Amino acid sequence: MTHHLSFVLLSIFLSVAPNGWCQNEEVCYKSIVNSCNDCVRSGPYCAWCQQLNFTKAGEQESARCETIAKLVERGCKEEEIINPVSSQQIERDEFLSTSFNMEEPIQLSPQKISLRLRPGLPTTFSVSFKRVQGYPVDLYYLMDLSFSMRDDLENVKDLGQDLFAALRKITEHAQIGFGAFVDKTVLPYTNTNKKKLQKPCDENYQCQATFGYRHVLSMTPRIEQFKAKVKEQLISGNLDSPEGSLDAMMQAAVCGDKIGWRNSSTRLLVLATDDGFHMAGDGKLAGILEPNDEQCHMKNSLYTKSNEMDYPSVGQVAMQLEKEHIQPIFAVTKDVEKMYKQLSKMIPKSEVGVLSQDSRNVVQLIENAYKRLSSKVTLTHDTLPENVRVVYTPRCDDPKEEGDNKGVCDNVHVGQKISFDVTVTADSCIENKTFSIRPLGIKDTLTVSLSSSCECQCKDPSESSQQYCKGRGRIRCGICSCNQGSVGQFCECDIGNKDEHSLRGSCLSQSGLECESHGDCVCGRCQCHTTASGGSYYGDFCECDDEHCEKFHNKLCGGNGKCNCGKCECYAGFDGSACQCTVSKEGCRTPNNTICYDRGICKCNRCECKNGYQRPHCQTCLGCPDACQIKLNCIECLGFQSGPLKKNCSMACGPSISHKMVDHFTLSNSLCRQRDTTGCWIQFKLDQLFGEDNYMAEILKERDCPEPPSVAAIIGGSIASVALIGILLLMLIKLLIYMKDLKEFRKFESEKKKSKWAEADNPLFQNATTTVSNPTFTGE
Repeated sequence: MTHHLSFVLLSIFLSVAPNGWCQNEEVCYKSIVNSCNDCVRSGPYCAWCQQLNFTKAGEQESARCETIAKLVERGCKEEEIINPVSSQQIERDEFLSTSFNMEEPIQLSPQKISLRLRPGLPTTFSVSFKRVQGYPVDLYYLMDLSFSMRDDLENVKDLGQDLFAALRKITEHAQIGFGAFVDKTVLPYTNTNKKKLQKPCDENYQCQATFGYRHVLSMTPRIEQFKAKVKEQLISGNLDSPEGSLDAMMQAAVCGDKIGWRNSSTRLLVLATDDGFHMAGDGKLAGILEPNDEQCHMKNSLYTKSNEMDYPSVGQVAMQLEKEHIQPIFAVTKDVEKMYKQLSKMIPKSEVGVLSQDSRNVVQLIENAYKRLSSKVTLTHDTLPENVRVVYTPRCDDPKEEGDNKGVCDNVHVGQKISFDVTVTADSCIENKTFSIRPLGIKDTLTVSLSSSCECQCKDPSESSQQYCKGRGRIRCGICSCNQGSVGQFCECDIGNKDEHSLRGSCLSQSGLECESHGDCVCGRCQCHTTASGGSYYGDFCECDDEHCEKFHNKLCGGNGKCNCGKCECYAGFDGSACQCTVSKEGCRTPNNTICYDRGICKCNRCECKNGYQRPHCQTCLGCPDACQIKLNCIECLGFQSGPLKKNCSMACGPSISHKMVDHFTLSNSLCRQRDTTGCWIQFKLDQLFGEDNYMAEILKERDCPEPPSVAAIIGGSIASVALIGILLLMLIKLLIYMKDLKEFRKFESEKKKSKWAEADNPLFQNATTTVSNPTFTGE
């Protein structure tokens, strides 16, 4: 049932009494205002008084533009105040569904609303959401069939019944589909040897040829069909570790008619893998330069552009998943969990679960992930019109903070109704724009139509126009809109051959302001206003007044002059921009009758010294370079006719230094002692006269020159040093030779002591005695 509600005013007058208007720091920041429309576009709190004769004589019509409180304070009747306000109208608001039936379930209310916005003024409306009992679920199981997933594939073949049973616990209207992926079939991702391409795994394993992405089974409620298709699948293989996961996810999202996603269902995409993923730019390794176009390229259930287009970026995949209301569940192994959690942060409404080594826990993983996804409601919007802002405020038991562009409620139960306050603000006038608000992962949307409340709807008294506008125009929102050929506040000027622009140009000053904003341009001449204190502006462009001169001691021109066109004209004996100074210079006069020693100027009877010189009379300079060092060359040439300036001494030093040679110093200044170019020490004193470079110098006649060195002593010392070095060198060599011989001798002695000679007969020795035995002798 659709309920059409009338326009509801969001901003109304708080009271008819002047002191009853809202005073919550409402300010009207107006710039150039010539009409009621200009006024209401200046700011959200600007209102227009259309009351006739509201402005005073000489006052600009822009005075009609102010906050409501100030207009009432100035005497404008409340019924004469024009203040467009924001409004809203609900165009379609069907009741939220309590449970799923074969008709289109409704989970979001309202479905269409129109807003008429006053620029800068926020407008708030409420959006309700309720999870429907038994809402359909479409689950697409997208599996990595690279060789490392062989154990997982075998277990998934056995878990089909359990997976479908888990879905039936959630809803009776469940469907399931299946797809598989590996990677692009080109180097360096896959071995392109013809034999290896057809059978990428070892001979001991049965496997299928490598492929990019294959859609195996469209959405079906028949579990036997799912189990049969999964059992037909064989493992495959590739070379590198990252897989073509994003290619497969993109095709599963954009090929909705082939996958079989239903219009009214929760769409789940389960990605099962044990490795990382390739992304945009990786295709360049294989010479694939064409960017992914986010279109469906499927023929005979195979992705046909796998080797022609680059991988999609994460942003492209996230955008298409959000556009198609698909919620991904990443079922991954522990070693890549961290990577996919980072990916999940960039894809709205996604979850990550950790697979066991053989995927036996995949059913429980999907069930847990679905509970987390379905219990979290995130309200957001599509692209907003320019200069429009939207802020969401959740009204639920467990609100979450995720930025102003989203409203999040967590732990939402089936059948529970929650709401969000949606605040829309337009920063400028807009014309007939729309945008959509929707929960992420759910197809229900709220269409918001926008228009602006930037025009004044005035009721003009037509019977008064003839007299009020001198018969040359008509009243519009309290001011005269003159006929062609007439201008002026009351259309009193006949412009003849000129146009109004030319007449107003005659009133523009050099600053570009009409009558300096202190008067009205009437028939090409400025009529000046009165000042706030009752005085008058004057001048050709009302540029002058006698109230805005500089003050001293809180008195205009210090009380010592008069203000004339913004500048002080001082009385006799006074000077300065605010007549704050006396003309006398006695406070700047020095003992030698100069002013500030010619090292500054006298202002307000005080010395303003040049850089470095100190008050009161600029006599000393704390930050100046050392004069002793700077004037050394001049002292040397003036006193002793030597040094680098001796050829040009009178011109270089004469004008700035007057000197005298003395035996004893008479000046009390500090002593300078410097070494000249001949190596002698010069002693002198400097007394700085008036000006920055005028000195009186006293130079001691005698220089302190050290005695010259003895040539004979130097030569003799040099010869002796060479001889001594030679003797020491010979002694060192002799010592080294001795030490070496001593070492060899000691070694010889050591070897000698270790020797042990064995006793033996000389084989050449012949004994002198020979003994012969008589063989017949018996001893008797």
